[in-house]
Amino acid sequence: MGQYKITLSGEAQTAIVRHGEQAFPFECCGFLYGHENDGRFVTEAMPVANNKKGDRRKQFEISPPDYMKAEKYALGNGLQLLGAYHSHPNHPAIASAHDLALAMPYFSYVIVSVKNGKAADIKSWRLKETIEKKFAEEKVAVKHMAMFSD
Repeated sequence: MGQYKITLSGEAQTAIVRHGEQAFPFECCGFLYGHENDGRFVTEAMPVANNKKGDRRKQFEISPPDYMKAEKYALGNGLQLLGAYHSHPNHPAIASAHDLALAMPYFSYVIVSVKNGKAADIKSWRLKETIEKKFAEEKVAVKHMAMFSD
């Protein structure tokens, strides 16, 4: 595993898994919200439309207006936009070359593998802080919401 870690609330993990299973055999996508102090904590996962033209079974696309709405939502709710999630129908939760090409610095990219309509695995990826554009796997932990409160 890499040096990065992301913690999902149980509710966020459930939302990601449910969205991936409901969208099957197509890729789903959405945003990750929360905060980052001593670690990255995702408290909300919010679905968004897959605007990919053509075959949505192997790729997803989030529209620029949806990114702007996501930033506005985060600001209006005292949250940080920490990244995005998507599903890989009948494929491992490993970031693809397409995922890497579209990746932005700072964002976490959670991928849920959905095999025959059921979630099989969940992994997260973040760009390494190097000259060459590569992903590092983030260790994924899941906690209940009570664990996030002070």
